[in-house]
Amino acid sequence: MENKTLKISFWKNRPFVTDEEKKHRKKDRLLLILSGIFLGVSFPPFPFPLTTLMLIGLIPYFIVIERRGKLLEINSATYLMAFVFGLLTIYWVGSWQKESDPFLLISGALLLFVNPVFFLIPSTLLYYSRRIFPAWVTLFLFPLFWVSYEYVYMLTELSFPWLTLGNGLPHFTSFIQVADIVGTLGLSFIVVLINVLLYKGISFYPLKRKYSFLHFGLGIALILIVLIYGAYRMNTFKISQKTVRVGLIQPNLDPWQKWSGGSVEQLTHSYLDMSRKAVKEGAALIVWPETALPVFLMSGLYRNEQDSIFNFTRENGIYILSGMPDIRYDEKGPGLPKDSKYNPNGNFYYRTYNAIFLFSPYTGVIQKYGKMKLVPFGERVPFVDTFPFLGDLIKWGVGITGWNVGKDTVVFNVPLKIKNDTGKQDTLELNGLVCYESIYPDFVASFVDKGAQLITVVTNDSWYGNSSGPYQHKEMSVLRAVENRRSVLRAANGGISCYINPLGITKVQSKMFTKDIIVQDVPVETGKTFYTRTHSVIPTLCSVFSLWVIGIVILKKLKEKFKL
Repeated sequence: MENKTLKISFWKNRPFVTDEEKKHRKKDRLLLILSGIFLGVSFPPFPFPLTTLMLIGLIPYFIVIERRGKLLEINSATYLMAFVFGLLTIYWVGSWQKESDPFLLISGALLLFVNPVFFLIPSTLLYYSRRIFPAWVTLFLFPLFWVSYEYVYMLTELSFPWLTLGNGLPHFTSFIQVADIVGTLGLSFIVVLINVLLYKGISFYPLKRKYSFLHFGLGIALILIVLIYGAYRMNTFKISQKTVRVGLIQPNLDPWQKWSGGSVEQLTHSYLDMSRKAVKEGAALIVWPETALPVFLMSGLYRNEQDSIFNFTRENGIYILSGMPDIRYDEKGPGLPKDSKYNPNGNFYYRTYNAIFLFSPYTGVIQKYGKMKLVPFGERVPFVDTFPFLGDLIKWGVGITGWNVGKDTVVFNVPLKIKNDTGKQDTLELNGLVCYESIYPDFVASFVDKGAQLITVVTNDSWYGNSSGPYQHKEMSVLRAVENRRSVLRAANGGISCYINPLGITKVQSKMFTKDIIVQDVPVETGKTFYTRTHSVIPTLCSVFSLWVIGIVILKKLKEKFKL
């Protein structure tokens, strides 16, 4: 009886909602869902015409949040919009195949609910900016807040910046050319600002037509400026006549079975047979995909396979760049690295890396790079250095969640004769990105700023089947090409392998789940774009402004509390 009374009392205390308010709430939800849909279908693999929906995708969202005054109301609207956006775009993260590891399925499902929380950063900043600036100004600050969120999110151990707005634009070739100045986060800024201007044009009409036409005009002008610049760059940029002939190997191995064991010798011979065909077509550099051999090749246990690869490079006078697991043994003592792990069974310390090896025909020394941007939970448990027990609790069935973080952005030196040059010996400088790393614009630009003349990506997107994921990942490399005006080469286990030119145009690509070899003459570029040299400027300025807003809000709170 007492519980019943409490229940009645609870319902009595609920605020009364009129039919009109219910209609408004329903309308708001539909607008937020529409905004999420617009953003979702503007991302690959949806075709180009739908990409343009991003330029108006936030308008329904703005309509809702501009008439909401409480932080909870604004953030609940933001969460719904971001959830729909993510559901359409990154639904594939859990893999959802019969072979999928249960932990991967769970983490993929959780991501769909957790990722929208990060979108509350710009909406929260917008709410507090209303307490500092005039009402008509605050929405114009939203592009700054949005870029701050995208940038700060990239810096955290939990980062999964797949939904960076600029990532949805690769199919809009003429629009993305401005990325060689502003980068992908700059594209996000432009997209959000266009949405703000067009929304303002709608909100002022018909009561204040002069202001309406002004904002519409500015929005259209901004679009035209970006497109005119794009047309100019596409017609005036001179692609280098210096080329190197590269072979991309796509073996199409089952990623789940590859890690369960098998003949490493047979797998090595399969790669070498495919590489031999690429050599016959004139390839001087051959690229194998991520973790091409699922073993620690240089551990001393695979001498025959190691010798087979070196002999192949020497016999053919070619270089092989390959994704490869790497193990490094450490000695106990003062110099023991902090991230070194202990194996009690073998009584030794070690580190493991999802790495890239460069095999040379002229030396037995292997140039190495250890992956620095690891997929949260997929390759490394966030905060495991601080809380080591998390590493034991959370593991994939395929056993690849324990990689160490690489220490340096390595640029490989490859002595080669560059075609269409004087014919003299030259040194090709290229970087290697492992899979997920290619979605970080500033990170990739740091390699080019360090001297990389060619961007290579080794990847294995087969974990996610023929879903949107592999297509989206491939298209993000288009942005890396434009930002830095570099050719991009992708070698993928089961697709998509491709060559993208410095204008962001894909010249050749493989199909998903096919065994394929791509041999292509690839331009070698040396100049640096404005973005390459200043890649952190725009996001840093946006973040500094956002921090200033937070500081002002905190000071106001302190003054109110202590009545200063």
